[in-house]
Formats: sequence, structure tokens, C-alpha cells
Amino acid sequence: MWKLTRRLQPHINSTRWLIRNFRSGEAGDATGLYGFDHLKTAKGFQRFVADAIERSGELVSYISGMPSSPEIIKAMDEISDTVCCVVDSAELCRQTHPDREFVEEANKAAIKMNDYLHHLNTNHTLYAAVKKAEQDSNLLTKEASRTAHHLRMDFERGGIHLDPEKLDKVNNLTTNIFQLCREFSENIADDPGHVDIFPASRIPRHLHHLVNPTYRSTSGGSRGSTRSAHKSKQKGFRINTDPRTLSSILQWTSDEEARKMVYIQGNSVPHANHGVLEKLIAARHELSQMMGCNSYADFMVEPNLAKSPKVVTSFLQELSRTVKPKADEEFIAIRDFKREKCGNPSAELKPWDETYYTSMMKSSVNDVDTAVVASYFPLPQCIEGLKVLVESLFGATFHTVPLAPGESWNPDVLKMSLHHPDEGDLGYLYLDLYSRKDKYPGCASFAIRGGRKISETEYQLPVLALVCNFSRARDSSVVKLNHSEVEVLFHEFGHALHSLLSRTDYQHFSGTRVALDLAEMPSNLFEYYAWDYRLLKRFARHHSTGETIPEKLVKSLQGARNMFAATEMQRQVFYALIDQMLFGEQPETARDVSHLVAELKRQHTSWNHVEGTHWHIRFSHLLNYGAGYYSYLYAKCFASTIWQSICEEDPLSLNTGTLLREKFFKHGGAKDPAELLTDLAGKEIISVHEDPAQPKNSSSSGVGFGSSASSSPAKKLTAATSGNKKGKGKREVNRRAPVEKPVFMNEEGAAKAEEQRRNENAFLLTWLGLGIVILIEGIILAASGFLPEELDKLFVKYVYPVFTPSVGLFLAGTTAYGVLKYIQNEKMKGQE
Repeated sequence: MWKLTRRLQPHINSTRWLIRNFRSGEAGDATGLYGFDHLKTAKGFQRFVADAIERSGELVSYISGMPSSPEIIKAMDEISDTVCCVVDSAELCRQTHPDREFVEEANKAAIKMNDYLHHLNTNHTLYAAVKKAEQDSNLLTKEASRTAHHLRMDFERGGIHLDPEKLDKVNNLTTNIFQLCREFSENIADDPGHVDIFPASRIPRHLHHLVNPTYRSTSGGSRGSTRSAHKSKQKGFRINTDPRTLSSILQWTSDEEARKMVYIQGNSVPHANHGVLEKLIAARHELSQMMGCNSYADFMVEPNLAKSPKVVTSFLQELSRTVKPKADEEFIAIRDFKREKCGNPSAELKPWDETYYTSMMKSSVNDVDTAVVASYFPLPQCIEGLKVLVESLFGATFHTVPLAPGESWNPDVLKMSLHHPDEGDLGYLYLDLYSRKDKYPGCASFAIRGGRKISETEYQLPVLALVCNFSRARDSSVVKLNHSEVEVLFHEFGHALHSLLSRTDYQHFSGTRVALDLAEMPSNLFEYYAWDYRLLKRFARHHSTGETIPEKLVKSLQGARNMFAATEMQRQVFYALIDQMLFGEQPETARDVSHLVAELKRQHTSWNHVEGTHWHIRFSHLLNYGAGYYSYLYAKCFASTIWQSICEEDPLSLNTGTLLREKFFKHGGAKDPAELLTDLAGKEIISVHEDPAQPKNSSSSGVGFGSSASSSPAKKLTAATSGNKKGKGKREVNRRAPVEKPVFMNEEGAAKAEEQRRNENAFLLTWLGLGIVILIEGIILAASGFLPEELDKLFVKYVYPVFTPSVGLFLAGTTAYGVLKYIQNEKMKGQE
């Protein structure tokens, strides 16, 4: 049961008791939040918690009577289901609900359930029952036997097999680690850092909505006056250096000094996390030693495919060596581009230059205009793309169903049903896709209820929520996504499908409840669909003309994506090595964490460390992963092999989808992860040396970043990411945090579109005004013979001379506007 405290957020859970209290939401029938009758009001969380504890207590009493082994496993799974359903619902509410009362009650519920989980995880009666069931494996199905084994391991990873004194110590350490993680996160939120930039003109206009105006007094003498200097106020901007704003400023601000100031500040806060991280490292290390492991990395990697930190570190170091030559080439190319643009042949490339110049290079080399790209990806059309995908692959429909009164938490939320014509509804997915104040800032799949077998004729359907933060452009009712956001949407949809298509007997293995270094495989696999023109042409259409996205534009996007693949891969290896080193074996004497991070950056990236920066103190994935960040690279490699061997030739065929569903998705975590992979893609997908499993390379030559072919998993991965096979890491499945990368936002495209619209409006207003003037002049001239002589002379003197030029200007403006619109349309057609 210990794994519940560690893994409950990414998974969907519920119970037979909850079946009676959950409704799929018939239109008109009032219900509570997420379909739970308990949650009609915020205070309903209290009853939700109380009933879950009561029902779990009944099940504990039942298990203590030592029923048959199958009944023990079934009851244990129902306890897990009951508890996790409340915690998962509370987590989603905490992260997305706009009502503070709901959020506060959800917080209280999470705390109470966490305390109750501690009670369950230290229950020796439950532990004894699970051991009995595991020993009677001959009486169990294969999945039930695997469930018993994992439950016993989870109990022991919580220290229940230790003597009381050691167990008490483990429990205190676990509580301390939880509090340190929470403190680390709160410090990031409370202290994002800020810099003041003067004058305001140094910040691009289309970023002004991200910053706040500020003023400072300036002194200056009055020209031609002997009086003392006078004071005036100069406008500037206060820039909060939170990750989203930091990324935007670094991408779009041409002022290098402004970029430098923002980079240094954004990578130096919050200072309080220096101490918090050191305590967290020490606490995790002590916990791992209490559990008989050499390090926290040993403790966390052992249940995964990799099995050992040595395997992980070897994989990462080999990948680092493989990618370095190409990454160095990319660095030199960026440096030379900077020198050319700034006219300084000796200019040095700095870390705050990377996002700015790589973005510029991608646009210039591949002729990619973010505004043009986004015009083909209005959000409603992207949702249509998801529908096309599931219908093509799985023969299922993905359609909107009505929300019952009280079921939703925001008017923008949609509820979708995945329906198969032969099997009926497969599950439900809430879509909460728009950004808003105080909402979870990233993109994630949140569990609400997991799939499990209730009886031979009844199956509990999975329910989850897909949460994103896509921004509405100003003065536009249509939300248009840049392509990186489309990729994020498909990534998260891969997680959602993993849960929706899972058909396990026990919720313990439902959907994404798999080995950590396999969990991201489906999401990385579905990123490939966001780049494949065979799918894109079926849904990506211009928001105003309905024109299908040109294939030439998609190829330009692919070229831009591949330009700096080695640099991006190098960054992810660096992140993963930090994670491994910080939580690996600890030296006898205290070490300087900042110095270690700086050295790793020098060794494993082409970029210099900036003295005085401490990037790692806001790297929240150290909390969520803890020696598991490497799993994104592992999963990315597996996804690459599966795409090439199964999907690439015919990615939208029903045969492809059937293979994916039958061999992988439907099993969740109920089968051994290595067995899942080999059943799906053959033994070639992994390389097994005794116990550990790792990605295996194909033998084709000429792949990778200009390197020779190799049988190494590292070179397999670089091959997958250097060409059209590459997928970028994205956001997480709930608390499994994202692979970070620069956020290429749509603000610039929106700003360009808005500026163009304003210019056209200004022209049209001028054109209309000039037409009215000509009309008035014509009326005056036509009536001139009937006016008094004084007025007639006045009009002849002033109106006659301007009439002909006015008409000429009107006709010239009309012609010019028509020509410009024709050229613009032809340019868009030319991209085909």
C-alpha cells in the first residue's frame, strides 16, 4: 500500500461503493462535481472523506478475517480505489477549481486522506493478508498474483517489515520529505523573482500583457534655463521571472542586456530553496539507507525497467558523448548567426541568447511564420483531429456529451465520451483547455476514477481530466494554437488514451500505473501524429478560409524542429544527470550542490555556466521524479522504435490501432513492462543484460547526429531525435512533471495578426471617411447652381480644387488595397 502515497496522483481510482455515488451525468439530472453526489457543495468533501474512511474500515475488517486469497486481493484493490478516488478528485479540484471554498475544502480532504493512508500503510493485518495471498499464487489469476506481489512490495517499501523503532523513523522521514517538497514548491510560487527594465521601449509591445508598468524619477535640466534640475517620471516594466514570462522575454526581446538581467534573476531564485534542497537530499538518502539501499536513486530505480542507477548513468553518459559533436556544431552555428546579426565578429554566445537566436534562425531558414502556422490550428479543429485519430486507429468515436448541473467547475469545460460501436462507452474525458487565473499552470492528465472489473458483466469505466493552458488572443473569439501547443495536446491525449483503453481487472494497474520509465511511452508516441501530414491534412484548416494546411508548410515546421535537436537532447541529458547525481550515493563530506550542477553543465552541454545563477533551485521535477527524470529519455526511445516498426508505414490504419490496443494499451500495468514492449514491437526493442532492460538500437547506418551506426541505446535515441522521427518532451501525466524546453508562445503571432487587423481597420475607416467627403463634395458641386452667389464662389474656390485629387486618392487607395490582398493570398497559396 505504500505506493499509494507515492503514486496515487497519476492514477484513476474508484470503488464499488463509489459506483453508487457516481453518475455519468445525464443532462438535467443535478449531481456534484465530477459526477459525485457528495460534491454538490464544497463542504461535501468532508462527507466524501468520511464515507471513504468508513467503507475502507469495513473492508479492513473483512480482510482481517482472512477470506480466500482472491477475495483478499479484490478487497485490497477496493480500499486502494476508495481512498485514491477521494485524493485524486481533491487534487484536480485544488489545481483547477475557481472557487476558493472548494479549493480549501479539497486541501483539507487531501490532508485527512494522507493521514489515513499512513494508517493503512502501517497496518500489519493487511500486510499479513497480502503475504498470504502472494503465497497462494496458484489460486490466483496471473494479474491477481502480480497484484499481490506488488502490494507486498509496496508495503515493504514503506518499511512495514522493519522493527517498530525503525518504522517510526521511516514514517517521520516520509512526513518530513513530503513537507520539504511542499515547501520547495511554495517557495517557487511565492518568490518568482523580478527585474525592472527602463525605459519601457526595451520590451516588445506584444509582451506588455505579461509585465507590469513601473516608474522611476529622473533628473534633467530645462533647456535654455539656468534653473536647477527638475524631476520627471520615466516609465518602465517590472518583469516577474516566472518560467512562462522568462521564456517569452528570452525568445522575443532583442535587447541583450534586458535578456541578461531577466535570465540571471530568473535562474537565481528562490534563495530559500538552497537549504530546502539540501535537507531533501539528506532526508531521502537517510530513508533509502533505512530501507537497505545505498542511495535514494537505488531505491527509486529498482522497480523500473532500468533496475539500477548504474544502468541509467551509463545510458545518459553514452548519450551525452554521442550527442556532443552535433551539439557543438549547433552552438557554433548559433554563435555565428549572432555575430552576423549584431555586426560584431568577436561577439560571444551567452545562455540568454539561445532562445532568441534559435527562434530567429528557425523562422528565417524554414520560412515559418508562427501567425500563419497558428491560423491552421484553431482549437476546435484540433479537437476534431483527436476524433479523427481515435476513429481511424480504434474504430471508436470521441464525442461531446452533456454535462449535468453541478458536474463542471468552469463554463469552458467539455465532457467527452470515447464510444465503440461494439463495446459501448469506453470511458469519459473532461477537457479543461483554456488558461485562467489561479489554475494549474501546465498541461496534465488528472485521474478521477480508474477502470476495474466489478463482476463478470460489469466494468467500472475510467474517468479523467485533460488540463491545458491555451491562451485566447486579444479581441479574438477563436483560440489558435502554435504547433508546439498542438504537440502538447497530442502528448497529453496519449496519456488519456492509455487510461481510457485500459481494461485491467484491478485499478492498481489501470492505465498509466506502469513502470515509471515506460509511462511516458504512449504520450511520446502520439506526439508523432502531431507532425504527420497524413493526419494533419484531415483536420488542420485555416480558421477563416477553411483551406487545408499546405504540405510545404508542414515540411518547414519539421525542418525548424530538427534544427537544434542535439542541443535540446543535450539539455535533457543534463537535467537527468542532475537528478541522478543529487540523489545518488552521497560523499562522506558535504558537497556544494551549486558547484556540482555547474560542473555537470560544463561537462555535458556546449554552454557555459553563468556564475551566480542557481537554476536547480526552481527545478521542481527533482520533487516529482527523484532519480526518475531519465524516464522521459527511456520512453522517448521506446516510442521511436514503436513508431518506426509499427506506425510509420500506415499510422492511421485500424490494423495499427488494433495492435497498439491489444498488445499494449489494454494491459495497463498488469503485465511485465519488458513483456509489454517485446509483445508489441519484438525482442529488438530492448537490450537485456541480466536483469536491467534498456532501449536497444537498430543496426541501420548513417543515423544519429552525423555519427556512425552503433548498437548503443544512446545512438538509437539520437537517431530518433535528429530527423523526422524526433518528438519533444512535453507536459506530464498529473504529477509526473514535464520535460522542460523553451515555450514557443503564440503571443507574437497574435500580436502580428492584431497589428494587421488594426492597420486594415484604420485603412478602411480612412477609405470610408474619404468616400463620405467625396460624396459631400459631389452633392455640393451638383447644387452649386442653386446656391447664393457668395456660397457658390466660396465652394468654387475651396471645393472644386480638392474634388479631383480626392477621387484620385480614393481610387488609388482602393487599387493598392486590392493588390496587397492579392499578393498576400498568393503568398499563402504559394506555400502549397
